[in-house]
Amino acid sequence: MMDRAVHREIAGVAIPDLPGQMVIGGREVDAADGDRIETVDPATGRVFADVPSATLADVDAAVEEARKALRGPWRATLPAERGRILNRVAQLIRRDAERLAVIETLDSGKPLAESRGDVSTAAGYFEYYAGIADKLQGDGIPLGTDYMSFTLHEPVGVTAHIIPWNFPLVTTARGVAPALAAGNTAVVKPASQTPLTALALAGLLAEAGLPAGVYNAVTGRGGVIGDALCGHPGVDHVTFTGSVPTGINVMKVAADRVTSVTLELGGKSPVVVLADADLDAAVEGTLKAIYMNAGQVCSAGSRLVIDRKVHAAMLERLVARARQLSVGHGLGDPKLGPLVSDSHRRTVAAYVDGARARGIAVATGGGPVEVAGFEGGYFYAPTILDAVDARDPVVQEEIFGPVLAVQVVDSAEEAVDVANGTPFGLCAGIYTRDISRAMRFARDVDAGQVFINQYFAGGIQTPFGGTKLSGFGREKGLAALAAYYQVKCITARI
Repeated sequence: MMDRAVHREIAGVAIPDLPGQMVIGGREVDAADGDRIETVDPATGRVFADVPSATLADVDAAVEEARKALRGPWRATLPAERGRILNRVAQLIRRDAERLAVIETLDSGKPLAESRGDVSTAAGYFEYYAGIADKLQGDGIPLGTDYMSFTLHEPVGVTAHIIPWNFPLVTTARGVAPALAAGNTAVVKPASQTPLTALALAGLLAEAGLPAGVYNAVTGRGGVIGDALCGHPGVDHVTFTGSVPTGINVMKVAADRVTSVTLELGGKSPVVVLADADLDAAVEGTLKAIYMNAGQVCSAGSRLVIDRKVHAAMLERLVARARQLSVGHGLGDPKLGPLVSDSHRRTVAAYVDGARARGIAVATGGGPVEVAGFEGGYFYAPTILDAVDARDPVVQEEIFGPVLAVQVVDSAEEAVDVANGTPFGLCAGIYTRDISRAMRFARDVDAGQVFINQYFAGGIQTPFGGTKLSGFGREKGLAALAAYYQVKCITARI
């Protein structure tokens, strides 16, 4: 395997020290059999790091360490002290923000500005849930003068977190912070393509005073390690973010042990633009909705549902702006970085090529991009497919790339029907100056989050999750905590 001690510079940015071992029970360890897997810079196509490829024995060890910590020092840690630890984690993430951002960009390919934003958000999750650690209190139940009845919120136990490759650090923080605030322990399995920031986070958690074994990170191939975690008898809850097929498998495996799951799966979210919309705001919102992280976002606004009256005017603006978006190595901070892998780029290209063969107009983009100096990178042009039929695969299926499908409608009522016309229900957005229309849309659309006149509105405090094939359960905000505690009711006759 490669020499991880080699320091290099890419796009004028120095490469920091990279984590190279798993963390189990507070110790940095290699895989039990010594096997390792490589991680590739998507902008060059070249290996730049490697990490252990965990075995089933490593999974057993991580779960056992999490259970030991659950029964030991973490259980004895006062809730207020849990909060102080999480606050220190937030401070340390901010201290190391640039190092973490560079690592995230190398691993995932996203522009450095987006990675910096992700690091800030990750710190925010620990800060937000730090504030709730000593406020998870139960209720008194009035059964009359002869009884005392009350509830307790108790940790669910050992939580497993299966992390996707598109937002590695943010998704880790999003699940681990509320889990730890509620008194649980965690075993994290990052995606094999992007394992590094989950390992780097372990060092910051330890520095903040988290007891050994409360956070464990195992790296390896998802089909083996992920299944082992989801079906492990020592795991009490699984939080999974990823594709629909993998999420279905996670639920099936967990069901054999009656283990609870939170599933945040795919999306095919609509951005609705009505005739009275502020087109400048709608153009900016749509560009962000589909091209952030090169479209590799489960909540991406990948469908533009637009009133026919403003279709031509908005499409002209969108095409012009999309053609101006820079594409390059994430460390050079372009508007779009590469897709995560060559195989994923081929998948995205197949969708677009199929649409073109079916006669769908490609308004802009529609193919791979070669970036000077990074010819091995997995770049794909910002793409817009115009006037797509509602039954077409590029409307009905998640592409997970920088591909926007435009659907033209003739009324606000039709826009709702079209918005609801896929098997997904993660997010939806609408641009209109009529607040009543916006609220009727929010009432009638089948989605877990609705944005009005700004896509990706909200933040850490706002519950996030979907309906239909987009999964169930909620992350972010106070709603996320429900997955990480169980309610115990105690009743006494007095």
